[in-house]
Amino acid sequence: MSKLFSKESPLVSPLNLNNPVAVQVLGICSALAVTSQLEPAIVMGLSVTVITAFSNVIISLLRKTIPNRIRIIVQLVVVATLVTIVSQVLKAFAYDVSVQLSVYVGLIITNCILMGRLEAFAMQNGPWESCLDGIGNGLGYALILVIVGFVRELFGFGTLLGFEVLPSSWYVTNGMMVMPAMSLIIVGCVIWAHRAINGEEKK
Repeated sequence: MSKLFSKESPLVSPLNLNNPVAVQVLGICSALAVTSQLEPAIVMGLSVTVITAFSNVIISLLRKTIPNRIRIIVQLVVVATLVTIVSQVLKAFAYDVSVQLSVYVGLIITNCILMGRLEAFAMQNGPWESCLDGIGNGLGYALILVIVGFVRELFGFGTLLGFEVLPSSWYVTNGMMVMPAMSLIIVGCVIWAHRAINGEEKK
């Protein structure tokens, strides 16, 4: 159990020391695109987590039977199938959020975090370790989305998850926070803070 939650664990490491966004700088495009509000950021993060975990497990189970020359095609088929399922579930049970996420749910297929974990981890490890790696990387990605979405919605709209937090009677909303460029600035600040904190810890 202690090994499972150690800093080097495939479940814990992506949350901090090996975060896919803050350290590996992967999945930046969607991190910038769906974070104007907190709800779509959470849904996108959870969707990527579910898809990464299941695709890792499936590829890990099939890894010894997949011919090397078509492994990327097989990985894409698995991911595309899972993305389609998740997209249909969102349309059925969370249609408004699905509309907000627009094409970005479909673009999970090309998310470099997913393809990177399939190629670098699932193809070399067992199903259990691959599942933990998928969950860890998905949650690490979701963590950054939630932080950015939290800041942008709070100061851009004065709300969180649609509920008023900063009353309009005294707070004037900051229009810059909802502009696309602001997401890039906030992600940059998160990466800077992450590296500064972990750099100090290493010292």
